[in-house]
Amino acid sequence: MLGRLRLVRRFLALVRADPAGIRTGFVAHLLATTTGLAAGLTLGAITDTLEQLPGLLVLVPAAVGLRGNVFGALGSRLGTLVATGQFRLSARRDTEVGQNLWAALSLSLGVSLLLAVIAKGVAEAFGVRNAISLEDMVAVSMVAALLPSVVVLAITLGVAALSVRREWDIDNVSVPTITAAGDVVTLPSLFLATYVVLDMPGWLPATVAILGTVVAVGAVVTALRTQLQTVRRIVRESLPFVIIAATISTLAGVTIQSRIDSLAREPALLIVIPPLLSLAGSLAGILSARISTKMHLGLVDPSRLSLRPIAEDVTPVFLVAMPTFLVLGGAADVLAVVADLRSPGVLEMLGLMMLAGMVATTLACFVAYVVGVVTYRLGWDPDNNGIPMVSSASDFLGAVSLMLSIAILGLS
Repeated sequence: MLGRLRLVRRFLALVRADPAGIRTGFVAHLLATTTGLAAGLTLGAITDTLEQLPGLLVLVPAAVGLRGNVFGALGSRLGTLVATGQFRLSARRDTEVGQNLWAALSLSLGVSLLLAVIAKGVAEAFGVRNAISLEDMVAVSMVAALLPSVVVLAITLGVAALSVRREWDIDNVSVPTITAAGDVVTLPSLFLATYVVLDMPGWLPATVAILGTVVAVGAVVTALRTQLQTVRRIVRESLPFVIIAATISTLAGVTIQSRIDSLAREPALLIVIPPLLSLAGSLAGILSARISTKMHLGLVDPSRLSLRPIAEDVTPVFLVAMPTFLVLGGAADVLAVVADLRSPGVLEMLGLMMLAGMVATTLACFVAYVVGVVTYRLGWDPDNNGIPMVSSASDFLGAVSLMLSIAILGLS
């Protein structure tokens, strides 16, 4: 009993210690929920397109997650620059901030090409029938990468500058905001990119695929061969992890693809997929960013596994998660009613989001801690690798958690 009372007192002390951080995180995740629901409506609206282009759904979670992976890691690095007093806005490309922006843009374009190849391979390996051709997959992926890369890059830099001006904790704000921006910009861009394949002359997708390949390869090669050390290091360290992350995210697409018929019968369940996956990733991403910053400041010992040094970081994550997933469940049901889409019911949606969301967030937070410790032990910068691995793991874990929760609650 005394042990439990001590845990409760410690829990309440952690809450009182950072009320502003919890409020800021909750507001940021409400924004992520709103934009995620908008992305979910987009996903529901392009169901016919997904049926016309078999295998494209395998690409969707990874393409959406890629922007969060790359620019979430950028936000984490900018947070470390702020914490160590090195953040300076400048138009010069050779500054620390400038090199970080260059590296992120190169990774976003380069990995979009590789992602198309991976998605095509995964679709074939898992038996997606009549999957679209590789050139079509490349054309869609590259066209859909251009606008989101520029927009989310600008948002990431803006969030960092605003956080410094307002004295916010950038680790609390950047990940959910960047994830939300990636969701709301990438899905419509993917939908627009499908017109290149569906409605344009037959020669155009091949031409776009070739041009996209040249741009993507050129961006990565230039970044790897530059004399600027920060750009080279970020791209060299990040590229393998982002590729692994993209591969894991395609498994989320395959998981959803396998249940698309049953999900389509309850369209409200389709609406929650983008916000559920992004929220689990952004919540765990906050933990990843804070762990990374603490490691750089010497506040977490990577030589031993212990939750004690990060207890004050884990608690706010779950304090933000619980009300956020409740809001998501209720908002999704209301949105389904307004849009005249079938829903299991408000209580069922609330229960589903709490079960699936908390399971996915718990597993993703575990991944965040392990990845941070392991990468730091190996001599890599966890700012580069933590967010991509956490985001991709949360895509897969979120998809699996959702499908299992639907089965447990008997909703489909």
